[in-house]
Amino acid sequence: MASHRKPRTSRIRTSHAVGITSAALTSVALLAQTANAAPAEPDKPSLEEVQKKVDDLYREAGTATQKYNLAKEKSDQQRDKLNNLQDEVAQRTEKVNDARRELGQIAAAQYRNGTSSDTAVLLLSDNPDDYFAQRQLMGRLSGQQQKAVEDFKSLQTQANDKRDEATDSLAQLSESEGDLKTSKQDVQKKLGEARELLSKLTEEEKQRLAELERKREAEAKRKAEELARKQAAEEEAKRKAAAEEAAKEEAAQEEAAEEPADPPADSGSDSGDSYAAKAEKVIAFAQSQIGKPYVWGAAGPDSYDCSGLTQKAWAQAGISLPRTTWDQVKVGTTVSVDNAKPGDLVFFYDDISHVGIYVGNGEMIHAPKPGANVRVESIYYMPIHSVVRPA
Repeated sequence: MASHRKPRTSRIRTSHAVGITSAALTSVALLAQTANAAPAEPDKPSLEEVQKKVDDLYREAGTATQKYNLAKEKSDQQRDKLNNLQDEVAQRTEKVNDARRELGQIAAAQYRNGTSSDTAVLLLSDNPDDYFAQRQLMGRLSGQQQKAVEDFKSLQTQANDKRDEATDSLAQLSESEGDLKTSKQDVQKKLGEARELLSKLTEEEKQRLAELERKREAEAKRKAEELARKQAAEEEAKRKAAAEEAAKEEAAQEEAAEEPADPPADSGSDSGDSYAAKAEKVIAFAQSQIGKPYVWGAAGPDSYDCSGLTQKAWAQAGISLPRTTWDQVKVGTTVSVDNAKPGDLVFFYDDISHVGIYVGNGEMIHAPKPGANVRVESIYYMPIHSVVRPA
């Protein structure tokens, strides 16, 4: 029995060893395959996601551009104010020096006459006020001399006040220039991220992305044509209503056997004609800028950002618009999209970071974004925030 059990134990162990060896070899093979396989790539964003991300980055760059424009406007204004204050300080300092020389002459005369050496000290003191409180010497001066001292005190106070104001202005200028630098860096960062995203696309992906863009433009154009038809129908209805009203008035005049009178003036016709004339100048200028490149922070004459173009265009009609979209949207009267007229400003996005000039038929002239030129485009290319009539 003992000799019979040993072989069975040996076979069991042998079988077990073979199983272990096989499993080990399988594991080694799997590990080798895993080691030779290419590392798994993270999920690549779809083209639609890339398009949205690029659009978002351009919009954020537009917002940063408006911050830059605002900071630059404040910086320029602060610099002008500081320059004026420094000029005033110099002028007032010269007047103080003139007054000081006059007091010196009075003090010299007092000294020659032997009236009072204390008076001479008083007249030449840098702080006559304190000395008056201590010595009460004003009573020793003639009326003309007292006036000279009072003028000197007043001029000295004014000069010191202006120096303090100039110091504060310099601090504000430094703060504005800091904001300017930060905004500039933010714009450059957003544009850099957008360029990096686009640079990673293959040629095939770029073509597919361009096709998505064409579809987007086609949809925006369709909406613009729809608005154009609607506005044309409304204008035609207004013309018919006006013609019918004129016919009724003419019939009433004939029935009363009266001479035809001039039609009553429309209370809004003068302002409408005036606005149309201004808008014509605005649009003519904007059309002449078509093809010029978008450059953030630029306001002509060779390149523009969106609000730089609208500012310069409306300047042709004698209307001074602020520099940023955030301030331009506050100038004038807000109207509905359906009632938009040529010359109106169309603002976009919830943060009002873009603007264009409405030219009719659902279209606008605008400076779109980096890498694009001033062009005509549907107002529905971007989400509309509001429409404003500047004058």
